Amino acid sequence: MMKKGVIWLAALMFILVLAACGSPKDSGASEPEVTATEQLVIKASNYEFDQPEYRLKKGVPVKIVYENVNGNHGLLVPEFNLRLDTQTSSKVIVPDKVGEFEMSCSVFCGKGHSSMISKIIVEE
Repeated sequence: MMKKGVIWLAALMFILVLAACGSPKDSGASEPEVTATEQLVIKASNYEFDQPEYRLKKGVPVKIVYENVNGNHGLLVPEFNLRLDTQTSSKVIVPDKVGEFEMSCSVFCGKGHSSMISKIIVEE
């Protein structure tokens, strides 16, 4: 009787492990794939991005590529649901409104962290 209980418990644990190993694509909750027609590389070094502003076109899919040149940084633009760092270094976005959007460092990087800001400008 004890052996059956142990076998059932082992089988249940095996099923739970298999269920936990599914990828997000398996759940149907992944975002649709968009093919970028342009690419923008943004580089970060100690307390600054490589440009004070970056320009994009409204409605044009662009692959944003993040490069960490010096220090430990990331980038964040909430309006585009864009957060990149050394773990996730690129994402395709399609800017859907014209305007200026603040980009900031998403990883606390030291005393100059709060001044590590740039702009993404979306034009018609």
